[in-house]
Amino acid sequence: MEEQTLRVALVTGGLSGVGRAIAVELAGAGFSLFLQHSLEEAAAAEVVAAVEAAARQTKGDAQIVCVSADLTSGEDRDQLVEKVLDSFGRIDLLVNAAPMPAVSNADVLEFTEETYRRVMDRSVAGTVFLTQLVANEMVRLVEAGEMENPRIVTLNSIGAYTTSVDHGPQCLGRAALAMMTRLFADRLGEHGVGVYEIRTGLISSGASDAAHGRYDPLIAQGLTPIRRWGRPGDVARAVLAVAEGLLGYSTGEVINVDGGFHLRRL
Repeated sequence: MEEQTLRVALVTGGLSGVGRAIAVELAGAGFSLFLQHSLEEAAAAEVVAAVEAAARQTKGDAQIVCVSADLTSGEDRDQLVEKVLDSFGRIDLLVNAAPMPAVSNADVLEFTEETYRRVMDRSVAGTVFLTQLVANEMVRLVEAGEMENPRIVTLNSIGAYTTSVDHGPQCLGRAALAMMTRLFADRLGEHGVGVYEIRTGLISSGASDAAHGRYDPLIAQGLTPIRRWGRPGDVARAVLAVAEGLLGYSTGEVINVDGGFHLRRL
């Protein structure tokens, strides 16, 4: 049997709906996974079992590790990356998929500094500094000849450019993540590290998703050229395309998984 090359992905938010779908897709493609989450350990068991089942469908021996870590903590981020390297010795792919923190909706004239800081700390600072940490390790491994063409993918949303006056902090955070991708792509290109953003639209978490009541009629009327909700699997397959090197001569690229919303048609 031909020996398979070890490929390792670190996925943040690896137990969320989209994060879980990404983990399953990558495991099915033979990636060993290190899944970060911020839940109780008992809640991780079901997701890990599903990911392991996907991994068993391949002929490889992909390993799945699941660890709780607070991405707003510099110490936790350091320990997270150390654990990945201790376990696997490499990080071929970083997927920033941690969901935006839940905050109360408030008019842009009324949202509080506390809400703003919570969103920016969790969604921006935690992602930026984890990406910085992993990027430095990727550069080190590339320069040592131990790895080629690692990749970084950050999940974002149409909130990066679409205003929502009741979600001011979230929109600001999304816009910051978009610039983060461009900055790291610019800096890391010379080292062969590809950096990408996957910008999602309306992604359904299931039939019970409260947002269906608002957006079902709008989708039916043509809010998106593709007249259906997006699914976690749609996002996961876009991540897999990057992971498999199908965009090898692209970096800083925004991959829209939004049903065509970004066309901004009249």
